[in-house]
Amino acid sequence: MAKNFYDTDRALSEYLLFHYGMTPRLLPPGMPDCGALDFPVRCVTECLDFTRPPKVGRALDLGCAVGRASFELARHFTDVVAIDFSRQFIGAARRLQSRGAFGFSCCEEGDVTSPCRARIPTGISRNRVKFQVGDAMRLPKNLGSFHVVLMANLIDRLSNPRECLKQLPSLIHKGGQLVITSPYTWLREYTPKQHWLGGFERGSKPVKTLDTLKSLLSADFRLIRRRNLPFLLREHSRKFQFSVAEATTWLRK
Repeated sequence: MAKNFYDTDRALSEYLLFHYGMTPRLLPPGMPDCGALDFPVRCVTECLDFTRPPKVGRALDLGCAVGRASFELARHFTDVVAIDFSRQFIGAARRLQSRGAFGFSCCEEGDVTSPCRARIPTGISRNRVKFQVGDAMRLPKNLGSFHVVLMANLIDRLSNPRECLKQLPSLIHKGGQLVITSPYTWLREYTPKQHWLGGFERGSKPVKTLDTLKSLLSADFRLIRRRNLPFLLREHSRKFQFSVAEATTWLRK
């Protein structure tokens, strides 16, 4: 069986840079900042309605990767649970939590690398976050409930996203918020086509992911915000992935 990409050293380096990298490394040569940086932070700052979250509350970062959004949630919530399927990612997030910063290598060209440094910004209570390895489709029964659940770029990397989504009503307090972001990049290597939420035709009509999310969530959630969130993922010094996630915020009824 092929190794999960998200448990490779390459993925770890790319995502540490994506979450914690400094601006000069994150932009293609000669390209101005196009509003695509700091994506994990913007998933929190631009997608949550901060007139709603309580001053004391719990948040769940589901598919947290290396944890930048988890630490951002810790600015606003006293208890943050952060879960990812990748042991590599969770190990790095825990190391950052313990040390506050550490060095890593990022790819420049071929096998040539250069030193980088991941650092958690000051003013964040790192001990508010609990990182754990877990499967978003089969969450532990003892997680409790939350005032906010963030699922950033997760649904199109699950083998059956409906299994994840059906757990959400029991996880979120009434009046709590659910944030889902995704570029809707449905690929058979991650999700069998019969489990795609969109990106196919049914009866000669296109099925869009947002329409399926509305169908699956509308009994328990109300859509309150929708926006585009661009992001830029650096592979090496001359190869970058530019994508635009759709970010939807839902209020638990």
